[in-house]
Order: sequence, then structure tokens, then C-alpha cells
Amino acid sequence: MPTLLKPTHFDGHRHELVPAKSEAPFSCDGCKELGFGPCYRCPNTNCDYIVHTECYIPLPTISSHQIFKRCNFKFHKESPTGPGTRICDVCASDIHGFSYQCSHGNLDLHPHCANLPPANSLPDSDTKIYLCEKIKSRCLKCNSKKRSCGKVQGLSYVSSDGKLCYHVACLTEAHVENWRNGHLKLDFSCNEESSSLELQNLAPNQVARTQNSKAMKRIKWLITFLKLVVSALFGDHFTLVSTLFQFLKN
Repeated sequence: MPTLLKPTHFDGHRHELVPAKSEAPFSCDGCKELGFGPCYRCPNTNCDYIVHTECYIPLPTISSHQIFKRCNFKFHKESPTGPGTRICDVCASDIHGFSYQCSHGNLDLHPHCANLPPANSLPDSDTKIYLCEKIKSRCLKCNSKKRSCGKVQGLSYVSSDGKLCYHVACLTEAHVENWRNGHLKLDFSCNEESSSLELQNLAPNQVARTQNSKAMKRIKWLITFLKLVVSALFGDHFTLVSTLFQFLKN
């Protein structure tokens, strides 16, 4: 079993962090990236220090990444080449804090991105998704096959039949947009309009507001896919799909 780093690498913070669940997007004080749901935060009411669970007690090294199999990644509190000079090879966004860097120096990962599951499935469904480097279909959010930053393309979650795809970075952005616009709820009180707006933001080119059975079947399949991707990225559904399923049944 790999050895974990003791949570003593939080410079300038003396309080012991406790496990929690954030009901709003947060900026991780470790990797400086966006977070949702499960986290570790300071119990002091006057302190807003909060980190991803993966940033709280990171592995010192990762030697068996599911995509970058030939690389050995080492944990760094700061980029060895300076802040803002490296890009995560999973989400294709800049690295400003905690990260893992390949021993060859050509690959970098945010701690949360490094721990994304290679596959995800639902207990009541045969549907599966897979984390992939190369994709055949366009992302449901940006309608493009590539989500790049410089030479880094990033990874995507793809349905088992290859027809549905979502860039890791695109879903995070869409999730924030929904939250800011008030469409993302942590209860089952979403009305029809809110649910529809949320879904349209997540997959704008796939949603057709029609009542025919063929279209509704397509939307339900789309929602199942989104539920899997959200669960894989954030470890929590945030009733993203639960409320939408209730809406579609009515």
C-alpha cells in the first residue's frame, strides 16, 4: 500500500483540517483549482481555508496512472519551473499550486485530476464511461473534439459506445455556470424551467424541447451519461440528474 504524505505541507496554516462537504464551488488552497463537494476545511469559523481531499494527504509518487502508464509522477508543492509555467495534461488548464510532475518533465497533473477514476458505471445501468486521451465524437459542451491549452490536449470522459463525450475541463466550467445562474440545486426542488436550463447549459446542442418518445429517450440517455461524468469528476451528483429524471417522468 503506497505511503501517504502527512498533512504538514500547508505552510502558514496551523489548524488541523477536518473532512467536510462544500455546498458551493470553492477554490482549493492547495492546487488553487476549483473544487466541489467532498473536501477538507478549517473548523475555525474565522478561517476559510479549504482543500480537495486529494490535496490534503497526497501520495508522494504515482507510478501507475491509467492513461500515462510509462510515467512516474512526483508530488510538488510548487511547480519546479515556477507558477503558471506548466499545464495539467488532464484538464488542460494552468498549474498554480500543488501538482504531480512526470520524472521525464513533460507531463503534469493537478492532484484531483490525477485521481479521477479511469471508468465509472451505475449500479442500476449497463452504461459505462471511460477516461480517454483520444476521442471520436465532439464534446457535448464546446462542440469540439479538442480542448487544448498550448500543446496540451487534455482528457475526456466518453460513453462506452463512443457517441457521447465530455472534456474534463468543460464539465467543470459548465457546473460553475449552472451554480452561478442558480440552476444547480442541492435539493429536489428544481422546477421544470430550472432543470431544462441546467441541461441546456451542459449539452446545448443535444437538447430538443419536444415531447415525442424518441427525443425523450435520447434525453434520458444523455442524462445518464452526464450523471456518470459528474459522479466521476466530483464524487457527488448534486442532484444534477436526480431532479432532471423527476422532471422527465412528469
